[in-house]
Amino acid sequence: MKRRFARTMFPCLLLALAGCATGPWSSSVTGEGTHVKPVGAYAIANVKPWLSDPVVVNAVKAQNVDTAKLKDIEINRLDIGWMDRSNRALIDSRMNNELSTFLQKKKEAGNGVIFEIFVFDMKGLNVGQTDLTQDYNQGDEAKYWKTYQVGPDAIFVDKVAKDKDRNVSQVSLTIKDLATGQAIGAVTVGIDMDRLK
Repeated sequence: MKRRFARTMFPCLLLALAGCATGPWSSSVTGEGTHVKPVGAYAIANVKPWLSDPVVVNAVKAQNVDTAKLKDIEINRLDIGWMDRSNRALIDSRMNNELSTFLQKKKEAGNGVIFEIFVFDMKGLNVGQTDLTQDYNQGDEAKYWKTYQVGPDAIFVDKVAKDKDRNVSQVSLTIKDLATGQAIGAVTVGIDMDRLK
């Protein structure tokens, strides 16, 4: 009996130390603040269900093949071209593809709660998006290393910040290959906290 208790409680203790929110749905949700629970619940109900759609999974898997051998120096070059808006071919290829069209529809379905969505691959590189992000490489940010790097069921809710006249938070979820259960990338969804009920 004691051994079973130890086996079941130890993983929970690790999750608690990692900053998990509380609640029956939140075993994989991390973040700090009172907004974590409602944002996490919204993501689980309204974002997680479509992460297994073939449009999402196939796009991420295809890009993982394309970017698998990219070295840091090449990623940095692409990122600079994105940030200074000089690499129009790269930007257009990520803004105008089947995945981006899919994400745009999900954004519209959010009825103002969602103000942006972008998907990135196993290296943190954008695959598709609804709006132009500041950078191409998310691999050096918490949205990447607190989701893809953690595991296939990880969800990370970032702090609330001021964006012009609204309060916003970003929630990021790992995308996994249902056939293998392995993490293949992640998605970040911008949430308008003033619209979230």
